[in-house]
Amino acid sequence: MSNEENKVKEEELQQESVAQEETEAEVVGSEADIEWNESDAPEDEQDAKIAQLEAALLTSESKVKEQQEAVLRAQAEVENIRRRSEQEIDKARKFALSRFAEELLPVIDNLERAIQAADAENEVIKPLLEGVELTHKTFIGTIEKFGLKEINPEGEAFNPELHQAMSIQESPDHESNTVMFVMQKGYELNGRVVRPAMVMVAK
Repeated sequence: MSNEENKVKEEELQQESVAQEETEAEVVGSEADIEWNESDAPEDEQDAKIAQLEAALLTSESKVKEQQEAVLRAQAEVENIRRRSEQEIDKARKFALSRFAEELLPVIDNLERAIQAADAENEVIKPLLEGVELTHKTFIGTIEKFGLKEINPEGEAFNPELHQAMSIQESPDHESNTVMFVMQKGYELNGRVVRPAMVMVAK
């Protein structure tokens, strides 16, 4: 084989080698592109999953907040019920004797009438009068222990919440709207009027 033929042969082999390298380079490039595209797909899926998780978290936080508010409202309602119950129990305890006290008032009135009508100078009646006065004093002391107090406003300003005006008369000795005379004492139980005092008022 001549030198020229050898040169031609070598050039052809070099060209084939270059062509093969270019082909391999193209193949490698195309595989790299495929791997790159495939790596993009999971990132998109991850972003979507993250967005879904964030949305679910926001929903959960909203539900938790609503539940917390509901619990606080329930606690407030329970506290209000407890407070109202305590107030009702306190009222029931204070005013349970109200009707019983009303029934006792005529007894007190009669004892006071007996004391006023008795002749304190009569030696025969005097021991009996002392017994009635002692009974009256003990009676008043007992009812006061349970919160029952008398309303005896003679000389005081007329108060329609505590007094009942039976008559109104002119009086130079009293200021206008002053209680001149108490016809019947009133009574209150723990601050609540059981019976208003019946009074005569000056004008």
